[in-house]
Amino acid sequence: MELVVVGLNHKTASLEVREELSLTKRQQEVILDKISTSSDVKEGAVLSTCNRTEIYLLAENDYSANKFTLELFREFSNLKVKKLQGYLYSYHNLEAVEHLFRVTSGLDSLIIGETQILGQVKRAFKRAQKIGAINTYLHKLFTESFKVAKKARGETKIDENAASISYVAVELARQVFGSLSGEKVLILGAGKMSELTLKNLVAHGVKGVMVSNRTYENGRRLAEQFSGEVIHWEKLENWIEDVDIIIASTAAPHYVLHYEDIKEVMINRNRPLFLIDIAVPRDIEPQIAELDEVYLYDIDDLEAVVNQNLEERRGEIDQVEEIIAEEKEGFEKWLNYRQVVPVIKEMRQRANRIKEQELDWALQRLANSKQNHEDIVEELSSRLINKLLHTPTLGVKQLANSEGSSQKLKVIKELFKF
Repeated sequence: MELVVVGLNHKTASLEVREELSLTKRQQEVILDKISTSSDVKEGAVLSTCNRTEIYLLAENDYSANKFTLELFREFSNLKVKKLQGYLYSYHNLEAVEHLFRVTSGLDSLIIGETQILGQVKRAFKRAQKIGAINTYLHKLFTESFKVAKKARGETKIDENAASISYVAVELARQVFGSLSGEKVLILGAGKMSELTLKNLVAHGVKGVMVSNRTYENGRRLAEQFSGEVIHWEKLENWIEDVDIIIASTAAPHYVLHYEDIKEVMINRNRPLFLIDIAVPRDIEPQIAELDEVYLYDIDDLEAVVNQNLEERRGEIDQVEEIIAEEKEGFEKWLNYRQVVPVIKEMRQRANRIKEQELDWALQRLANSKQNHEDIVEELSSRLINKLLHTPTLGVKQLANSEGSSQKLKVIKELFKF
């Protein structure tokens, strides 16, 4: 059996490509259902975030895992196979283990050390568990990755002052405006990312906060947390004229702000409009950036701010790498042990079968024979020894005349502690 992870992320694929493979919760559940009923793979989990889409599998071999994943990705995107293959990476066994350890520790994120990814991995794990797509191997892999993440953050400062996508979005707005205290900001969406964005905005002195969400009640609850105002989604266009910054982070599978809408707003507007789109798939139609006095940034435009933040924690990376290497070694021992479990099980089953047969023989003799009980027990012991050692003895004799017999016999002596 092999552990395999196949996927793409911000390092291997552009935002446009990541959008193609940004999986909704329903799509993830469909994939997990396919995994749980497939004969090609034994276990699986799906991780889909704004910066990565990955499928973790336990399969008979890496070929089956890669073929299975490629068919899934082709099914859920408009990308042709050859183009798709150019964006994908694939890690097997210990490479897959190390990769997940790096992901949960924040080393493989766009923003090194960010903590949001750990929660996303935990949710992916629980979703796979609920559907029944996870068993022994992936359960061990994911739970160990959570321990590695906890250890990395507890023993190093990798997440000290670490940014998040929402933080970087606000930092970008602050760099553009200098100060945010007098600006009006509209948040599109009421999910976790929107909540984190609002926290960062308020921390930077923003007072004029508005929230708009398709589900009005969710938008109202979020706005109230930060003394903001909730806007009916249907009336969104009426308020764009009044704001300076729009930060979009909805879970919509399509654009929610369109070129024609913003074009009409800008006709009578006499000041710039800044748009920051941190959603994947994107919320804001890219063509909007062509309009005069409109400045649009997407998640891939945050790199400069990210690099600045990275320098503050670069010294912690080596320490986290050491933790990962140590924990990977421990996982390797577990994998090696799992390989011999079937052998140990068969050995014990065979020994138990012999024991049961000989015990039946002894009990019958004790019940029906006038033979001395001590003699029966003595004979039982001899019969057990002979039958338990018969097959191994024949094997050792055959080894004596086989190639590399000396080395093989050394292994046997080590095994039985001779």
